[in-house]
Amino acid sequence: MSELSPHVLVLFGATGDLAARKLFPGLYRLALAKRLPTEYAIIGSGRHSPGSDDEFRDKVRAALEEFVGDLDEAVAGPLLERISFVTSSADDGSALAAAVHDAEDRLALDAGLPPGDVRRLLYLSVPPRAVEGMVGMLHREELNDRARLVAEKPFGTDLASARELDRILGEAFDEDQIFRIDHFIGKEAVQNLLALRFANGLFEPAWNRHSIESVQIDVPEKLTVEGRGSFYEGTGCLRDMITTHLCQLMGFVAIEDPHAFREGSIRAAKAATFAAVRPLDPSRVVFGQYDGYREEPDVAEDSDVETFCAIEMWIDNDRWRGVPFYLRTGKAMADGRRTITIRFTDPRHRWLKPIGAGQPEPNELVIELTDQPRIAIDVRAKRPGPDMALVEGVFRLDLACDVPDAGALEAYERLLLDVMRGDRTLFTGAREVERLWEICQPVLDHKPPVEPYEQGSWGPQSAIDLPIGGWRLGNHAPDTGLTNR
Repeated sequence: MSELSPHVLVLFGATGDLAARKLFPGLYRLALAKRLPTEYAIIGSGRHSPGSDDEFRDKVRAALEEFVGDLDEAVAGPLLERISFVTSSADDGSALAAAVHDAEDRLALDAGLPPGDVRRLLYLSVPPRAVEGMVGMLHREELNDRARLVAEKPFGTDLASARELDRILGEAFDEDQIFRIDHFIGKEAVQNLLALRFANGLFEPAWNRHSIESVQIDVPEKLTVEGRGSFYEGTGCLRDMITTHLCQLMGFVAIEDPHAFREGSIRAAKAATFAAVRPLDPSRVVFGQYDGYREEPDVAEDSDVETFCAIEMWIDNDRWRGVPFYLRTGKAMADGRRTITIRFTDPRHRWLKPIGAGQPEPNELVIELTDQPRIAIDVRAKRPGPDMALVEGVFRLDLACDVPDAGALEAYERLLLDVMRGDRTLFTGAREVERLWEICQPVLDHKPPVEPYEQGSWGPQSAIDLPIGGWRLGNHAPDTGLTNR
């Protein structure tokens, strides 16, 4: 890997949950793997000071101990020494600008470079209502110069607000400075979708409507909103998960051959796929709300916000025409999984009979999007014995075991590293965001009724019945292996 330029990383929302769970642990692991620049400084910022720099470092250390575990002090100590905190707001960023300039002068001196060679990484983890003011402050203080801005979802709350957000960002930053982060795309297993399909003659010729009956993208969560009632009241499941994570996963499954793994190629191929997606039919969308949601803190007593969403989606191009894509996600469900299921068309050779009564399940390729990617393929084979009878089996591929020293990166580690490299391949473009809102806008305009469901279930019955043949997850009692059938 080429040497990275010196960097000043400014983390807005540095005392928040995302920074504690993902950003500081990600930076620690990058430091552990020697993937951070030789010269760097980290400045946390926000409206309210956590105290002195030492007190802030103590909070960061506590977060590392909770979310990383045992620390290598030879790594943690130098990392924490480079961390400081400076208050800032939309109205006043002068102290922050001074701290950034001081850090740049120090890093440049240590690296023997002019201050103009030090890059700025601005991580904007703030509520949507605060974006305009913060971007205006960055512009006034000229911190947008030589900077890359990382923007967290949600990218607006509908088509109109997404366009307004792009206008606001565009007043201070060029599009190639903006990194809209969706951590699902940074997952090793998601990128492995491209390798699995395009590097294997076993799959690519069959990756079309002639061989595939349906696709399921299923991301149930066992957790409730867990103190995020205020956020969910203003967002809901569709905006939080469907328009971002699950639609991006759909794009990676359905993408045409990009011919190269680089920004222009991947974005163009995904854009072509999204352009072919039919706007959602609200009658084929199910909203749900788990029992007890209205008793959560900061939730209205009569709230009709959805905590669950299941949709049927169609892609009107030559590859996928007629193949339904089913997307499902929700809070307080029976299991926590991230599963993509490719269900193949049954060849219908009736002279090959399965063991037992009823029809056999169709072949399925199942990809678990865990930090340790796992893949299973359901197959049928002859049962040993004198008769031509079938039995079902499973091929399993566990990449974490097969390639134990590959140096895989957690999603936020990979994406932070890509920002410092200036590589936007795994980040979302403005036109992608707009198109996904266009696809989902009919559901926002004609919201389906919100149906109740029990905590620990698989959602409302109407959602369970949505796919022909049912969902892979939850059709039967889950087992302890990779599959749920």
